[in-house]
Amino acid sequence: MVEKENISKTGEGNRESFRDRIATVDESGKRKWVFAQKPKGKLYNIRTYVSWSFFLLFFSLPFIEVNGQPLFLFNVVKAKFILFGKVFWPQDFFIFGLGMLTFIVFIVLFTAAFGRLFCGWVCPQTIFMEMFFRKIEYFIEGDAAQQKMLAKAPWTGSKIFKKVSKHIIFYICSFIIANFFLSYIIGVKELWKIITEPVTQHIGGFLSLAVFSGVFYAVYAFFREQVCTVICPYGRLQGVLLDKNSMIVAYDYQRGEPRGKFNKKVERIQGDCIDCFQCVKVCPTGIDIRNGTQMECVGCTACIDACNAIMDKINKPLGLIRYASELGIEKKEKLQYTGRMKLYTVLLGVLVTVLAFLLVTRKEVDTTIMRTPGMLYQERGTDSVSNLYNIKVANKTTNSIPLQLKLENVSGQIEIIGGHSVQVKEQGEGTGSFFIVLPRSIIHERKTLLKIGIYSNNKKIDVISTNFLGPVQ
Repeated sequence: MVEKENISKTGEGNRESFRDRIATVDESGKRKWVFAQKPKGKLYNIRTYVSWSFFLLFFSLPFIEVNGQPLFLFNVVKAKFILFGKVFWPQDFFIFGLGMLTFIVFIVLFTAAFGRLFCGWVCPQTIFMEMFFRKIEYFIEGDAAQQKMLAKAPWTGSKIFKKVSKHIIFYICSFIIANFFLSYIIGVKELWKIITEPVTQHIGGFLSLAVFSGVFYAVYAFFREQVCTVICPYGRLQGVLLDKNSMIVAYDYQRGEPRGKFNKKVERIQGDCIDCFQCVKVCPTGIDIRNGTQMECVGCTACIDACNAIMDKINKPLGLIRYASELGIEKKEKLQYTGRMKLYTVLLGVLVTVLAFLLVTRKEVDTTIMRTPGMLYQERGTDSVSNLYNIKVANKTTNSIPLQLKLENVSGQIEIIGGHSVQVKEQGEGTGSFFIVLPRSIIHERKTLLKIGIYSNNKKIDVISTNFLGPVQ
């Protein structure tokens, strides 16, 4: 963190007052609207290409199917989830639990090593706001200075036209985004039914669309950066997740202080910062990055591009604001891929690998076999003993399947009640009961361990262990 004495060298009083409130709220508690200047530069161009990739994925993934199933589906209402074409049901909750744990650990480790790199580069909120809605606003209302003038101007026909046009376009875009967002929950086919069939048949779906559209419109037209600074908990967690070795967007106060205005005719004796405030003008959350690491900073790198452009004009080295660590700034060292970062990266890789392994090896047919409670063995004549069992099957595939049961480790027979197989519908559950009949000659203990093979179309898909209760010889 930049120390107070380093910042106050400019003679502008106590700059630490910024920590008393967020940058978009004034002393009276009222919101200060951020008119962010349009960024330009190398990093902004790269972020633009990244955003194009994001938009391509976001708007195309709902249409991609694997084996007749969506690539991704998160139907919370029906407790049905599809990842990479595989259906997950409540029986797979442990995988989702591990997935959530992996995600939390991933966030902690990733942030501790790489700061808010996610927020600035691939967070949907940042991408939609800065690379989509903000660009629409620039096109209609102009750059930051023109937007300020328009906000202060009287309500003329031109102002009404621009404001109304912007908000209509914002709502249309929000409505489109809401449709695609809903397709990740219910699927494209169900969404198409809501669009094409009578409203009375899909009241819940239309209400969901209206709610999502309103939320997205409110976020991008009004809340904007407040989502990152007030609503999103990630920014507040940053204070406990970051340390002095974490990679952040940082101002090099060692090189920049003391600040002073630039004059071509006078030899410069101050630091490299000329107090031009370009880094502040382009910041979408309205902060001054020169005050040090702040909760509001989303790591968008707009200030880096703005500062580099000024440094280039005054013939100073680039990187006065750059990716660095607080310790690196303090010791005047370049950002290094430290041992801690390497360790965290390895841990992240291990967690993701374990989760991927569980996803790949997950059983598509989940079978549970239990002895019928409250029943003892049944004697069949003088040479055989039987037990009654219940079977429950969850079919996570997209096809109906017949299941056959075979004893794997002992001789005997299985008698399925009501047929020769257990029928299970696609993406459904099936139940049944069956007898296992064993010869007395192989029963030597009170409980005998059995292994039952589960077959579908003569292909073994699983082996279930259970106990057989019999008389003691």
